Amino acid sequence: MQYLAAGGGAGGFTPILMIALLFGVMYFMMIRPQQKRRREAEAMQSALGPGDEVVTIGGLYGTVTGVEDDAVLLEIAPGVQTRYARPAIARVVTRAELPSEPVTEDADTVKE
Repeated sequence: MQYLAAGGGAGGFTPILMIALLFGVMYFMMIRPQQKRRREAEAMQSALGPGDEVVTIGGLYGTVTGVEDDAVLLEIAPGVQTRYARPAIARVVTRAELPSEPVTEDADTVKE
């Protein structure tokens, strides 16, 4: 009977270790990647600007014509504008090109 009591102490720690290991695996396989996707989506939605072609979560394609604090104005057809919440934008298809600054040359800096 004493051999059962001596080995029983180590068996009580194993289930707790398995549960902790299970939670650790769930965190790295499920929770952490979801947080990363959410941060990327928020960054994309905050970087929206006029001229960007986007797709909404409903599958509607449109071009951003205006940006408000919590909404985006989309032109879905020529002359037809609709207003969507920023989280309703699923992805950016094409980014608007940023205007390039004109190159000016000073007479003093030009070498011949």
